Amino acid sequence: MFPQRFDQAKPFVTLGLALIAWLLVPTALKRMTRATFFELQAPVETAASYVRDVQDFWALKTRSKEELIEAGRDLARLNAAYEVRLQRDAALRNEIERLESILKLPAPAGYRAEPARVVRRDFSSWWQQLVIRKGRNHGITEGSPVIYSGGVVGRVREVRAYTAIIDLISNPGVRIAAAAEGDTRPISYQGGVNPAFGPAFGTVEYVPLDVFVSTGTPRRLVTSGLGGVFPPNLTIGYMTRVEPSTDGLFKSGDVRLDPALADLNEVTVLVPEIEPEAR
Repeated sequence: MFPQRFDQAKPFVTLGLALIAWLLVPTALKRMTRATFFELQAPVETAASYVRDVQDFWALKTRSKEELIEAGRDLARLNAAYEVRLQRDAALRNEIERLESILKLPAPAGYRAEPARVVRRDFSSWWQQLVIRKGRNHGITEGSPVIYSGGVVGRVREVRAYTAIIDLISNPGVRIAAAAEGDTRPISYQGGVNPAFGPAFGTVEYVPLDVFVSTGTPRRLVTSGLGGVFPPNLTIGYMTRVEPSTDGLFKSGDVRLDPALADLNEVTVLVPEIEPEAR
């Protein structure tokens, strides 16, 4: 009778011994094992990403000529609009440089834009992150801001040999110095505890009492530039609800994030440029 019970409990005993052995393993060895696992797993995920790109290419090859002509026309319109914006941007940059030279102000730190394809997404309740197929091999650094055409994506958390992990702005561990559009007063933004299959949202604190928003009249929330991580005036989301906090000095509320964050295929990492004197 006893041998039969022991045979039934043997898998649980083995699992318990394995857990105890893992708890006794030094922390440095655990970190090395985890890093090695990611480095071994990365080539498989990267290869799958390239295969998906090839599949998308051949899927586009099946499109008719009429669809390609229409897509070319739409692209030409976008290019024309971007050309106008580039000219306006160049004029503004020249004006900023002129004012900086007059006031003898130091030039702000610049960024190098590094586009990267998304390898994998993880939108569980506690982890909201992306994996991109660029890492140390392209100069990606931890803490670098990540953006896309609609605004802020998140921040680089870990960098591997040729992949990197990005914490999305919906992640509760991400905090950003923000401001309401058209207002310079700082607001604290933080990712919310998002459901696995629901729309992403964030929260705001220290909102001035004279800021009023509602679901019908939301207000755009942008980066303030404070803290030196994110450049100013990048879209974070839209404040849809603010209510006075318990202390009565500020307001707090919710921020609706762009649903496009769930469908990103490519992002841009802003790698800070290091001045030659600081190297």
